Amino acid sequence: MAKKKSSTNKIFIWIGVVLIVLLVGGFGLRKAGIIGGGLKGVAVETDTAKLKTITQVVSASGKIQPEVEVIIRPDVSGEIIELPVKEGDFVRKGDLLVRIKPDIYQATIDNLTAALLTQKARLEQTRASLIQAEAAFLKNEELYKKDVISELDFIQTKSAYDAEKANLKAAEYQIQSAEAQLRRAQEELEQTVIRAPQDGTVTGLGVEEGERVLGNSQMAGTEMMRVSLLDRMEVMVEVNENDIVNVTLEDTTRIEVDAYPERQFNGIVTEIANSAQVTGAGSTEQVTNYQVKVRIVTPHNLGSSGEKLIASAAPENPGQAFVPNFKPGMSATVDIETETAVNVVSVPIQAVTVRDFAKDKEKGENSEDAEVQLASDNGDLQVQREDIRKVVFKVENGKAVRVEVETGISDNTHIQITSGVSAGDEIVIGGYRVLSRTLQDGDALEITNKQTNTGDE
Repeated sequence: MAKKKSSTNKIFIWIGVVLIVLLVGGFGLRKAGIIGGGLKGVAVETDTAKLKTITQVVSASGKIQPEVEVIIRPDVSGEIIELPVKEGDFVRKGDLLVRIKPDIYQATIDNLTAALLTQKARLEQTRASLIQAEAAFLKNEELYKKDVISELDFIQTKSAYDAEKANLKAAEYQIQSAEAQLRRAQEELEQTVIRAPQDGTVTGLGVEEGERVLGNSQMAGTEMMRVSLLDRMEVMVEVNENDIVNVTLEDTTRIEVDAYPERQFNGIVTEIANSAQVTGAGSTEQVTNYQVKVRIVTPHNLGSSGEKLIASAAPENPGQAFVPNFKPGMSATVDIETETAVNVVSVPIQAVTVRDFAKDKEKGENSEDAEVQLASDNGDLQVQREDIRKVVFKVENGKAVRVEVETGISDNTHIQITSGVSAGDEIVIGGYRVLSRTLQDGDALEITNKQTNTGDE
Protein backbone atom coordinates (compact mmCIF):
# COMPACT_ATOMS: atom_id res chain seq x y z
CA MET A 1 0.00 0.00 0.00
CA ALA A 2 2.82 2.43 0.87
CA LYS A 3 4.58 1.54 -2.33
CA LYS A 4 1.49 2.45 -4.38
CA LYS A 5 1.18 5.80 -2.58
CA SER A 6 4.81 6.64 -3.36
CA SER A 7 4.26 6.00 -7.10
CA THR A 8 1.24 8.30 -7.09
CA ASN A 9 3.28 11.16 -5.54
CA LYS A 10 5.97 10.82 -8.17
CA ILE A 11 3.37 11.12 -10.94
CA PHE A 12 2.00 14.38 -9.44
CA ILE A 13 5.51 15.81 -9.12
CA TRP A 14 6.29 15.08 -12.80
CA ILE A 15 2.99 16.60 -13.89
CA GLY A 16 3.81 19.78 -11.91
CA VAL A 17 7.25 20.07 -13.49
CA VAL A 18 5.81 19.69 -16.98
CA LEU A 19 3.19 22.40 -16.29
CA ILE A 20 5.85 24.82 -15.04
CA VAL A 21 8.01 24.22 -18.13
CA LEU A 22 5.02 24.79 -20.41
CA LEU A 23 4.07 28.02 -18.64
CA VAL A 24 7.61 29.44 -18.77
CA GLY A 25 8.06 28.45 -22.39
CA GLY A 26 4.69 29.91 -23.40
CA PHE A 27 5.44 33.17 -21.67
CA GLY A 28 8.78 33.40 -23.50
CA LEU A 29 7.22 32.65 -26.89
CA ARG A 30 4.48 35.22 -26.24
CA LYS A 31 7.05 37.81 -25.20
CA ALA A 32 9.00 37.13 -28.39
CA GLY A 33 5.84 37.61 -30.43
CA ILE A 34 5.84 34.07 -31.84
CA ILE A 35 2.50 33.16 -30.29
CA GLY A 36 -0.36 34.96 -28.64
CA GLY A 37 -0.40 38.09 -30.88
CA GLY A 38 2.27 39.97 -28.85
CA LEU A 39 4.21 42.99 -30.21
CA LYS A 40 6.14 42.10 -33.34
CA GLY A 41 8.76 44.85 -32.84
CA VAL A 42 9.60 48.18 -31.21
CA ALA A 43 6.46 50.21 -30.49
CA VAL A 44 6.72 53.60 -32.28
CA GLU A 45 4.60 56.49 -33.48
CA THR A 46 4.84 57.67 -37.08
CA ASP A 47 3.88 60.57 -39.30
CA THR A 48 4.27 61.45 -42.96
CA ALA A 49 6.75 63.92 -44.43
CA LYS A 50 4.75 66.72 -46.03
CA LEU A 51 5.20 69.77 -48.21
CA LYS A 52 4.73 72.74 -45.90
CA THR A 53 5.50 76.45 -45.63
CA ILE A 54 7.83 77.01 -42.67
CA THR A 55 8.51 80.36 -41.06
CA GLN A 56 11.47 80.64 -38.68
CA VAL A 57 10.54 82.72 -35.65
CA VAL A 58 12.59 84.48 -32.97
CA SER A 59 10.53 85.19 -29.85
CA ALA A 60 11.26 87.92 -27.31
CA SER A 61 9.43 89.85 -24.60
CA GLY A 62 9.48 93.52 -23.78
CA LYS A 63 7.51 96.68 -23.04
CA ILE A 64 5.45 99.02 -25.19
CA GLN A 65 6.72 102.59 -25.42
CA PRO A 66 6.11 105.66 -27.62
CA GLU A 67 8.28 105.74 -30.71
CA VAL A 68 8.85 109.47 -30.14
CA GLU A 69 9.00 110.71 -26.54
CA VAL A 70 10.50 114.03 -25.43
CA ILE A 71 11.47 114.52 -21.78
CA ILE A 72 10.79 118.08 -20.60
CA ARG A 73 13.37 119.46 -18.15
CA PRO A 74 13.83 123.13 -17.22
CA ASP A 75 16.98 125.00 -18.20
CA VAL A 76 16.58 127.36 -15.23
CA SER A 77 15.68 126.79 -11.60
CA GLY A 78 12.75 128.32 -9.80
CA GLU A 79 9.16 128.01 -8.64
CA ILE A 80 6.41 126.87 -10.99
CA ILE A 81 3.80 129.63 -11.09
CA GLU A 82 1.74 128.32 -14.00
CA LEU A 83 1.00 124.75 -15.12
CA PRO A 84 -1.90 124.82 -17.59
CA VAL A 85 -1.71 121.13 -18.65
CA LYS A 86 -2.49 117.87 -16.95
CA GLU A 87 -1.50 114.31 -17.74
CA GLY A 88 -3.28 112.98 -20.82
CA ASP A 89 -3.79 116.40 -22.46
CA PHE A 90 -2.92 116.70 -26.13
CA VAL A 91 -0.75 119.74 -26.94
CA ARG A 92 0.37 121.38 -30.15
CA LYS A 93 3.91 122.54 -30.86
CA GLY A 94 4.43 125.91 -29.16
CA ASP A 95 1.68 125.53 -26.55
CA LEU A 96 2.53 126.73 -23.03
CA LEU A 97 3.49 123.87 -20.71
CA VAL A 98 5.12 125.50 -17.68
CA ARG A 99 5.91 129.02 -16.49
CA ILE A 100 8.65 129.49 -13.85
CA LYS A 101 8.73 132.55 -11.59
CA PRO A 102 10.81 135.11 -13.52
CA ASP A 103 11.45 137.77 -10.81
CA ILE A 104 15.07 136.91 -10.09
CA TYR A 105 15.90 136.70 -13.80
CA GLN A 106 14.19 140.04 -14.49
CA ALA A 107 16.18 141.62 -11.65
CA THR A 108 19.38 140.27 -13.17
CA ILE A 109 18.45 141.83 -16.50
CA ASP A 110 17.81 145.20 -14.86
CA ASN A 111 21.18 145.03 -13.11
CA LEU A 112 23.04 144.10 -16.30
CA THR A 113 21.21 146.80 -18.25
CA ALA A 114 22.41 149.42 -15.76
CA ALA A 115 25.93 148.02 -15.95
CA LEU A 116 25.82 148.25 -19.73
CA LEU A 117 24.75 151.86 -19.61
CA THR A 118 27.60 152.61 -17.20
CA GLN A 119 30.10 151.03 -19.58
CA LYS A 120 28.71 153.07 -22.45
CA ALA A 121 29.16 156.28 -20.39
CA ARG A 122 32.74 155.31 -19.60
CA LEU A 123 33.28 154.70 -23.30
CA GLU A 124 32.24 158.26 -24.07
CA GLN A 125 34.57 159.55 -21.36
CA THR A 126 37.42 157.52 -22.79
CA ARG A 127 36.63 158.77 -26.28
CA ALA A 128 36.79 162.40 -25.02
CA SER A 129 40.11 161.75 -23.29
CA LEU A 130 41.40 160.23 -26.50
CA ILE A 131 40.47 163.35 -28.47
CA GLN A 132 42.29 165.51 -25.94
CA ALA A 133 45.36 163.27 -25.97
CA GLU A 134 45.36 163.22 -29.78
CA ALA A 135 45.31 167.05 -29.92
CA ALA A 136 48.21 167.29 -27.45
CA PHE A 137 50.18 164.74 -29.45
CA LEU A 138 49.69 166.57 -32.77
CA LYS A 139 50.67 169.89 -31.21
CA ASN A 140 53.81 168.52 -29.55
CA GLU A 141 54.72 166.69 -32.73
CA GLU A 142 54.94 170.04 -34.60
CA LEU A 143 56.86 171.62 -31.74
CA TYR A 144 59.29 168.70 -31.63
CA LYS A 145 59.94 169.00 -35.33
CA LYS A 146 60.83 172.70 -34.74
CA ASP A 147 63.06 171.75 -31.76
CA VAL A 148 60.87 173.77 -29.42
CA ILE A 149 60.33 170.88 -26.96
CA SER A 150 62.60 168.11 -25.87
CA GLU A 151 62.38 164.53 -27.14
CA LEU A 152 61.33 163.37 -23.67
CA ASP A 153 58.30 165.66 -23.66
CA PHE A 154 57.33 164.42 -27.10
CA ILE A 155 57.62 160.75 -26.07
CA GLN A 156 55.48 161.34 -22.98
CA THR A 157 52.77 162.97 -25.09
CA LYS A 158 52.85 160.10 -27.60
CA SER A 159 52.64 157.48 -24.82
CA ALA A 160 49.63 159.23 -23.30
CA TYR A 161 47.95 159.25 -26.71
CA ASP A 162 48.62 155.50 -27.23
CA ALA A 163 47.31 154.73 -23.73
CA GLU A 164 44.03 156.53 -24.45
CA LYS A 165 43.59 154.55 -27.67
CA ALA A 166 44.08 151.31 -25.68
CA ASN A 167 41.59 152.50 -23.06
CA LEU A 168 39.05 153.11 -25.82
CA LYS A 169 39.50 149.55 -27.11
CA ALA A 170 39.15 148.17 -23.57
CA ALA A 171 35.96 150.18 -23.03
CA GLU A 172 34.52 148.80 -26.27
CA TYR A 173 35.35 145.21 -25.21
CA GLN A 174 33.75 145.80 -21.81
CA ILE A 175 30.58 146.92 -23.53
CA GLN A 176 30.59 143.77 -25.68
CA SER A 177 31.02 141.66 -22.52
CA ALA A 178 28.16 143.48 -20.79
CA GLU A 179 25.95 143.01 -23.83
CA ALA A 180 26.73 139.25 -23.89
CA GLN A 181 25.85 138.92 -20.20
CA LEU A 182 22.62 140.81 -20.85
CA ARG A 183 21.72 138.53 -23.76
CA ARG A 184 22.36 135.49 -21.56
CA ALA A 185 20.14 136.90 -18.82
CA GLN A 186 17.42 137.62 -21.38
CA GLU A 187 17.67 134.05 -22.68
CA GLU A 188 17.35 132.71 -19.13
CA LEU A 189 14.28 134.91 -18.68
CA GLU A 190 12.81 133.44 -21.85
CA GLN A 191 13.57 129.94 -20.53
CA THR A 192 11.22 130.52 -17.62
CA VAL A 193 8.47 129.96 -20.20
CA ILE A 194 8.52 126.35 -21.46
CA ARG A 195 6.53 125.45 -24.56
CA ALA A 196 5.75 122.15 -26.26
CA PRO A 197 8.59 121.13 -28.64
CA GLN A 198 6.22 119.00 -30.75
CA ASP A 199 2.65 117.82 -31.07
CA GLY A 200 1.88 115.03 -28.62
CA THR A 201 0.24 113.83 -25.44
CA VAL A 202 1.45 114.86 -21.99
CA THR A 203 2.60 111.69 -20.20
CA GLY A 204 4.37 111.17 -16.92
CA LEU A 205 3.54 114.56 -15.39
CA GLY A 206 5.65 114.68 -12.23
CA VAL A 207 5.30 118.22 -10.87
CA GLU A 208 2.59 120.47 -9.48
CA GLU A 209 2.08 124.22 -9.50
CA GLY A 210 4.05 125.83 -6.66
CA GLU A 211 6.87 123.27 -6.67
CA ARG A 212 10.49 124.30 -7.16
CA VAL A 213 12.44 122.70 -9.99
CA LEU A 214 16.16 122.40 -10.66
CA GLY A 215 17.61 123.61 -13.96
CA ASN A 216 20.10 121.96 -16.30
CA SER A 217 22.94 124.41 -15.65
CA GLN A 218 25.21 122.03 -13.70
CA MET A 219 23.39 118.68 -13.62
CA ALA A 220 20.34 116.95 -15.02
CA GLY A 221 17.34 119.09 -14.22
CA THR A 222 14.04 118.00 -12.73
CA GLU A 223 12.00 115.78 -15.08
CA MET A 224 8.69 117.62 -15.19
CA MET A 225 6.78 115.73 -17.89
CA ARG A 226 7.02 113.94 -21.19
CA VAL A 227 5.38 114.72 -24.52
CA SER A 228 4.79 111.54 -26.51
CA LEU A 229 3.26 110.50 -29.81
CA LEU A 230 0.87 107.80 -28.59
CA ASP A 231 -0.42 107.01 -32.08
CA ARG A 232 3.07 105.76 -32.99
CA MET A 233 3.96 103.06 -30.48
CA GLU A 234 6.71 100.46 -30.53
CA VAL A 235 7.83 97.45 -28.52
CA MET A 236 11.32 97.40 -27.04
CA VAL A 237 12.46 93.76 -26.70
CA GLU A 238 15.72 92.06 -25.80
CA VAL A 239 16.91 89.30 -28.14
CA ASN A 240 19.48 86.74 -27.07
CA GLU A 241 22.89 86.78 -28.73
CA ASN A 242 22.21 83.36 -30.30
CA ASP A 243 19.12 84.67 -32.11
CA ILE A 244 20.11 88.25 -32.94
CA VAL A 245 22.16 87.11 -35.96
CA ASN A 246 18.92 85.97 -37.61
CA VAL A 247 17.10 89.29 -37.11
CA THR A 248 17.28 91.98 -39.82
CA LEU A 249 15.68 95.38 -40.34
CA GLU A 250 12.13 95.36 -41.73
CA ASP A 251 11.44 91.78 -40.58
CA THR A 252 7.71 91.37 -40.06
CA THR A 253 6.49 90.46 -36.59
CA ARG A 254 3.43 89.22 -34.73
CA ILE A 255 2.79 91.00 -31.43
CA GLU A 256 0.77 89.72 -28.48
CA VAL A 257 -0.07 92.18 -25.71
CA ASP A 258 -1.00 90.88 -22.26
CA ALA A 259 -3.76 93.47 -21.98
CA TYR A 260 -5.44 92.10 -25.13
CA PRO A 261 -5.40 88.30 -24.83
CA GLU A 262 -6.13 86.12 -27.85
CA ARG A 263 -5.38 88.99 -30.24
CA GLN A 264 -2.38 89.52 -32.48
CA PHE A 265 -1.05 92.76 -33.95
CA ASN A 266 1.34 93.38 -36.82
CA GLY A 267 4.75 94.99 -36.48
CA ILE A 268 8.04 95.62 -38.24
CA VAL A 269 11.64 95.72 -36.97
CA THR A 270 12.92 99.31 -37.17
CA GLU A 271 16.10 99.31 -35.10
CA ILE A 272 18.67 96.74 -33.94
CA ALA A 273 21.22 97.72 -31.30
CA ASN A 274 24.93 97.14 -31.89
CA SER A 275 25.88 97.32 -28.21
CA ALA A 276 25.02 94.43 -25.90
CA GLN A 277 23.09 94.46 -22.63
CA VAL A 278 25.03 92.10 -20.32
CA THR A 279 23.63 90.85 -17.01
CA GLY A 280 25.49 88.67 -14.51
CA ALA A 281 28.85 89.47 -16.13
CA GLY A 282 31.65 87.14 -15.07
CA SER A 283 29.34 84.54 -13.55
CA THR A 284 27.84 81.30 -14.79
CA GLU A 285 24.52 83.13 -15.15
CA GLN A 286 25.85 85.74 -17.60
CA VAL A 287 23.28 86.66 -20.25
CA THR A 288 23.97 88.79 -23.32
CA ASN A 289 21.02 90.42 -25.08
CA TYR A 290 20.55 93.05 -27.76
CA GLN A 291 17.73 95.59 -27.79
CA VAL A 292 15.43 95.52 -30.81
CA LYS A 293 12.70 98.07 -31.55
CA VAL A 294 9.53 96.84 -33.26
CA ARG A 295 7.08 99.42 -34.61
CA ILE A 296 3.39 98.50 -34.21
CA VAL A 297 1.86 99.01 -37.68
CA THR A 298 -1.67 97.95 -36.74
CA PRO A 299 -3.74 101.17 -36.35
CA HIS A 300 -3.97 102.03 -32.66
CA ASN A 301 -4.67 104.83 -30.17
CA LEU A 302 -7.03 106.68 -32.50
CA GLY A 303 -7.81 110.10 -31.09
CA SER A 304 -4.31 110.49 -29.63
CA SER A 305 -3.15 112.59 -32.58
CA GLY A 306 -5.36 115.55 -31.71
CA GLU A 307 -7.63 115.07 -34.68
CA LYS A 308 -11.37 115.10 -34.13
CA LEU A 309 -13.03 111.74 -34.62
CA ILE A 310 -15.75 111.61 -37.28
CA ALA A 311 -18.96 109.85 -36.25
CA SER A 312 -19.89 106.89 -38.46
CA ALA A 313 -22.32 104.00 -38.41
CA ALA A 314 -21.18 101.01 -36.37
CA PRO A 315 -20.30 97.90 -38.42
CA GLU A 316 -22.39 94.75 -38.21
CA ASN A 317 -19.44 92.88 -36.73
CA PRO A 318 -17.98 94.99 -33.87
CA GLY A 319 -14.79 92.92 -33.89
CA GLN A 320 -13.85 94.32 -37.30
CA ALA A 321 -13.82 97.87 -35.90
CA PHE A 322 -11.64 97.00 -32.89
CA VAL A 323 -8.82 99.50 -32.39
CA PRO A 324 -6.41 98.85 -29.50
CA ASN A 325 -5.47 101.57 -27.03
CA PHE A 326 -1.88 100.87 -26.02
CA LYS A 327 -0.28 102.59 -23.03
CA PRO A 328 3.43 102.99 -22.28
CA GLY A 329 4.77 100.16 -20.12
CA MET A 330 2.36 97.43 -21.24
CA SER A 331 3.95 93.97 -21.49
CA ALA A 332 4.14 92.36 -24.92
CA THR A 333 5.60 89.28 -26.62
CA VAL A 334 6.98 89.58 -30.14
CA ASP A 335 7.47 86.79 -32.67
CA ILE A 336 9.93 88.02 -35.31
CA GLU A 337 9.57 86.17 -38.62
CA THR A 338 13.18 85.98 -39.76
CA GLU A 339 12.91 83.63 -42.75
CA THR A 340 10.23 81.75 -44.68
CA ALA A 341 10.59 78.62 -46.85
CA VAL A 342 7.57 77.96 -49.07
CA ASN A 343 6.33 74.46 -50.00
CA VAL A 344 9.34 72.52 -48.68
CA VAL A 345 9.63 68.97 -47.33
CA SER A 346 9.16 69.03 -43.58
CA VAL A 347 8.80 66.63 -40.67
CA PRO A 348 7.95 67.14 -37.00
CA ILE A 349 10.94 68.48 -35.08
CA GLN A 350 11.10 65.44 -32.78
CA ALA A 351 11.61 63.14 -35.78
CA VAL A 352 15.17 64.43 -36.29
CA THR A 353 17.69 62.90 -33.92
CA VAL A 354 21.45 62.32 -33.92
CA ARG A 355 23.61 59.23 -34.08
CA ASP A 356 27.35 58.66 -33.67
CA PHE A 357 28.46 56.98 -36.90
CA ALA A 358 31.87 56.24 -35.34
CA LYS A 359 30.22 53.65 -33.09
CA ASP A 360 28.83 51.89 -36.16
CA LYS A 361 32.33 51.64 -37.60
CA GLU A 362 33.47 50.23 -34.26
CA LYS A 363 31.15 47.31 -34.76
CA GLY A 364 32.44 46.66 -38.29
CA GLU A 365 35.86 45.85 -39.60
CA ASN A 366 39.05 47.39 -38.23
CA SER A 367 38.98 51.19 -38.48
CA GLU A 368 41.04 53.90 -36.82
CA ASP A 369 37.85 55.76 -35.87
CA ALA A 370 36.19 52.56 -34.61
CA GLU A 371 38.32 52.02 -31.57
CA VAL A 372 37.18 53.50 -28.29
CA GLN A 373 40.83 53.77 -27.30
CA LEU A 374 43.54 52.97 -29.83
CA ALA A 375 47.07 52.26 -28.63
CA SER A 376 49.77 54.14 -30.54
CA ASP A 377 53.32 53.01 -31.16
CA ASN A 378 54.70 54.86 -28.14
CA GLY A 379 52.05 53.43 -25.80
CA ASP A 380 49.89 56.56 -25.55
CA LEU A 381 46.13 56.24 -25.78
CA GLN A 382 44.09 57.94 -28.48
CA VAL A 383 40.52 58.92 -27.61
CA GLN A 384 37.77 57.89 -30.02
CA ARG A 385 36.74 60.60 -32.49
CA GLU A 386 32.98 61.16 -32.61
CA ASP A 387 31.11 61.41 -35.90
CA ILE A 388 27.74 62.95 -34.96
CA ARG A 389 25.19 63.28 -37.78
CA LYS A 390 21.51 64.17 -38.05
CA VAL A 391 19.25 61.27 -39.00
CA VAL A 392 15.60 60.27 -39.28
CA PHE A 393 14.15 56.77 -39.31
CA LYS A 394 11.96 55.85 -42.27
CA VAL A 395 9.48 53.01 -42.12
CA GLU A 396 10.06 50.47 -44.91
CA ASN A 397 8.46 47.00 -44.90
CA GLY A 398 7.77 47.23 -41.18
CA LYS A 399 11.39 48.03 -40.30
CA ALA A 400 13.29 51.15 -39.30
CA VAL A 401 15.68 52.49 -41.93
CA ARG A 402 18.11 55.09 -40.69
CA VAL A 403 18.63 57.95 -43.15
CA GLU A 404 21.14 60.77 -42.82
CA VAL A 405 19.50 64.13 -43.50
CA GLU A 406 20.33 67.79 -43.93
CA THR A 407 18.01 70.32 -42.32
CA GLY A 408 17.03 73.92 -42.97
CA ILE A 409 14.93 76.34 -40.95
CA SER A 410 12.31 75.34 -38.41
CA ASP A 411 9.26 76.72 -36.68
CA ASN A 412 7.67 75.68 -33.39
CA THR A 413 6.53 72.26 -34.68
CA HIS A 414 8.25 71.33 -37.96
CA ILE A 415 11.72 71.41 -39.47
CA GLN A 416 12.74 71.65 -43.11
CA ILE A 417 14.50 68.64 -44.66
CA THR A 418 16.73 69.64 -47.57
CA SER A 419 18.00 66.15 -48.40
CA GLY A 420 17.39 62.55 -47.39
CA VAL A 421 13.58 62.54 -47.18
CA SER A 422 10.84 63.02 -49.78
CA ALA A 423 7.24 64.10 -49.34
CA GLY A 424 5.07 61.11 -48.50
CA ASP A 425 7.77 59.11 -46.68
CA GLU A 426 6.58 57.56 -43.43
CA ILE A 427 8.80 58.77 -40.58
CA VAL A 428 9.19 57.62 -36.98
CA ILE A 429 8.36 60.53 -34.63
CA GLY A 430 8.31 58.88 -31.18
CA GLY A 431 8.41 58.02 -28.43
CA TYR A 432 11.26 60.22 -27.40
CA ARG A 433 13.29 57.61 -25.48
CA VAL A 434 12.99 55.02 -28.24
CA LEU A 435 13.86 57.48 -31.01
CA SER A 436 16.75 59.20 -29.26
CA ARG A 437 18.41 56.16 -27.69
CA THR A 438 17.28 52.64 -28.43
CA LEU A 439 15.99 52.54 -32.02
CA GLN A 440 18.54 51.13 -34.45
CA ASP A 441 18.75 50.66 -38.19
CA GLY A 442 16.84 47.51 -39.23
CA ASP A 443 14.77 47.15 -36.05
CA ALA A 444 11.31 45.63 -36.54
CA LEU A 445 8.55 48.11 -35.75
CA GLU A 446 5.09 47.95 -34.22
CA ILE A 447 3.29 51.14 -35.33
CA THR A 448 0.84 52.18 -32.66
CA ASN A 449 -0.83 55.08 -34.52
CA LYS A 450 -0.80 54.19 -38.19
CA GLN A 451 -2.01 57.32 -40.05
CA THR A 452 -3.73 57.45 -43.40
CA ASN A 453 -2.63 60.42 -45.45
CA THR A 454 -4.87 61.64 -48.24
CA GLY A 455 -2.31 63.97 -49.75
CA ASP A 456 0.33 66.59 -49.13
CA GLU A 457 -0.47 69.81 -47.43
